[in-house]
Amino acid sequence: MKKSSIIAIVILVVIAAAIYFLPPLFLPDAEWEGSDDGGANMVEEINGDDFAPWFEPVIETVLGDELSEEAEVWLFVLQGAIGVVILVICFAALSKRRKLAES
Repeated sequence: MKKSSIIAIVILVVIAAAIYFLPPLFLPDAEWEGSDDGGANMVEEINGDDFAPWFEPVIETVLGDELSEEAEVWLFVLQGAIGVVILVICFAALSKRRKLAES
């Protein structure tokens, strides 16, 4: 790999780490919540009405109840794993195509 590519990768990793680690350091009292309920809360705040979703989640409809927090975490992990597998397959195909082009 070229030296300029390595430097660019290191700079991008440092920027990504800064984006991840610096906000909690500078804003220690901030509430770091997810966005799952943020949209509904904002609609209620703007309109003054209770927010009613357009549809119910499919899994909750099938189960007849909300998913446990643990089940949500595992589904999130599964989603991430599937994304990683897709990326690895794409990068492997691009690498193979590059090697064939160089041959």
